[in-house]
Amino acid sequence: MTQPEIKRLLVNFKTLEEFQNFKEVGVQELSMKEELQENIIENDSESPFYGIYYGDRLVARMCLYKIDAKFDFYFEPPQNYLELWKLEVLEPYRGRGFGEALVNYAKSFNLPVKTNARQRSDYFWEKMGFENVTYNPERDRGENPYVWYPEGVEPQEQSPVQSDMTPPE
Repeated sequence: MTQPEIKRLLVNFKTLEEFQNFKEVGVQELSMKEELQENIIENDSESPFYGIYYGDRLVARMCLYKIDAKFDFYFEPPQNYLELWKLEVLEPYRGRGFGEALVNYAKSFNLPVKTNARQRSDYFWEKMGFENVTYNPERDRGENPYVWYPEGVEPQEQSPVQSDMTPPE
């Protein structure tokens, strides 16, 4: 199969309309639509959204944010990294490599990548070379982080979580 073409999605009303076809709902989905609506400047090309079209239909999408090194609590040495958010492939188009193509596109920037695995997606992320990180309640706040380390990047050492219940010494 030939590699599908990844396109940076324009921030416009057509993209907002195409997002309506994705069934994943919840706080993330609503905030993604709200964010898109707030940032609509007709055909803004600096969008964090990427997608794959099959014919003229958007069938797969992801959001890719560059996170500044000062917020890096995952990678050693601390550095800018990408956060891959909201990866989704429409049901009839699953199993065709579209999700894989989007993840490989994110990895092609050769920056570390962090994502939050949704339920039952662990196998996919592991197959893509991502590793589940040891959960840290202060850092991860209920997320299920998976990370991909490019060559030369290691996991960041985490200090033990300090509880407010620790007695003074």
